[in-house]
Amino acid sequence: MSAAIRFIARKLFPVIADVEVHGDISKLPKGGYMLASNHLGRLDSLVVYFVIDNDDLIHPLTDKYKKYWYGRLAGKIFNVTWLTRGEADLSAIKEFIGRLKKGAVMIIAPEGTRSKTASLLKAEPGAVYIASTANVGIIPVALTGTEDADVITRLKKFQKLKITITAGDELYFPPDIKPVKGAERDVLLQSSIDEVMCRIAAMLPESYRGYYRDFPRVKELLQK
Repeated sequence: MSAAIRFIARKLFPVIADVEVHGDISKLPKGGYMLASNHLGRLDSLVVYFVIDNDDLIHPLTDKYKKYWYGRLAGKIFNVTWLTRGEADLSAIKEFIGRLKKGAVMIIAPEGTRSKTASLLKAEPGAVYIASTANVGIIPVALTGTEDADVITRLKKFQKLKITITAGDELYFPPDIKPVKGAERDVLLQSSIDEVMCRIAAMLPESYRGYYRDFPRVKELLQK
């Protein structure tokens, strides 16, 4: 199924969108890593297939979408792993870690939901927990132009979408969390996911940086 979706994405996007890819995608490892991006709209998942060749992709999706026909359809098309909303789904997390160790690529939006303002929201630390436990790196990716409202408006007017995909130039390996417990672990997890989000923020236009706009780390990265 992944190969078929990738074929469709690479045929479809040049027709409906001008897509700019920044960063050397050819340097991405073949597997065993996590791809973390900002979450703007429903096209985000399909965009991934435009740049990634790996056939074993992990798509987590909250089970709230099961009540919508398009959510169930997307679940089948992308072979998603359903997550129980509002709680740590240990069964799904165990699956993610096992597949990452075997070379899969996990696609995740650490914000946990689409941003209605297109600017970054505060991220949840679950992605770091999974990546650290699986001992894999995280590649930050910044997207623009996939906002639902903008996509709908442009397509209604038969205008091409303007999409940019910017990949970080190096993997971020989160710290080992095993020896850390309690509140100290919570702080470590949050600071680690904030590092990932700051790297995404630094690749985005200022208007997209949202919650992370004034983080000193973002300013440091922009000066490099």
